[in-house]
Amino acid sequence: MTPTMTTRISPDWPCQVKIPGSYDWERSAVKWLRELVPTRYAGYPTLIRHPVLLARHATIQVQHEIRVARTALQTARTDLPGLGLSESVIEHTIRMYAAEVLQLQHIARSIRSVTQALVEAHAAR
Repeated sequence: MTPTMTTRISPDWPCQVKIPGSYDWERSAVKWLRELVPTRYAGYPTLIRHPVLLARHATIQVQHEIRVARTALQTARTDLPGLGLSESVIEHTIRMYAAEVLQLQHIARSIRSVTQALVEAHAAR
């Protein structure tokens, strides 16, 4: 890690991203962040050249996905019986959405950690 960086690696730091300050860590961050946004956005040169912008877009994307998963979870008991699904399928679906919300919240925390490290790295230049 460079002497000017103060980023602490959180437990949410993604294993796919190298430690800040290590060789090629920003490239690994960009690669990971690109996987979190829709393909059409992942190819925009501006987002690739400016990892903080890519991180911002990934944050917005995951926040949207959390809202979608929460809505699906909150409406499952009322909407799914009308689709002819059995109670066991509905229960599995509710557990799936609940797990997805937790996973997305973890990803959101990971994005925040990576974003902070990217901001600090650019401020140190």
